Amino acid sequence: MDLEILKIASNTENNKIINNHTHKSKHKNPICGDEMIISLKIKGNKIKEFGYQCKSCIYCQASVSLLSRKSINRSVDSLKKIIEIVENYFENQKITFPKEWSIFKKLFNEKNLSRKECLKLPFKTLSKIFKD
Repeated sequence: MDLEILKIASNTENNKIINNHTHKSKHKNPICGDEMIISLKIKGNKIKEFGYQCKSCIYCQASVSLLSRKSINRSVDSLKKIIEIVENYFENQKITFPKEWSIFKKLFNEKNLSRKECLKLPFKTLSKIFKD
């Protein structure tokens, strides 16, 4: 187990319920059964609050923790772009993370290939918000 992943996952400042959310989504990983709920408060096309709850492995927890912290005060369009990058990341080796999202390289790399569905679950949950 990578200590960096444990460190990232241990930051749970956004592991909370947002009662007055404007958007909410729930998604389950059919492979392992991990569950994720994401609630957002969006105002003026910007993410103002990001809350999550999960019953999941450490990889999924690290991914959602990092996503939650990096999403606050970003535009909805910016999140849609990172979702698209993550959806195709492991299938296309030429894809790179934009500078503002480069921290995700700590999670999305070859040594974590077997955990790609765990890492992608928060992004899949978030994408459901923007499709609804």
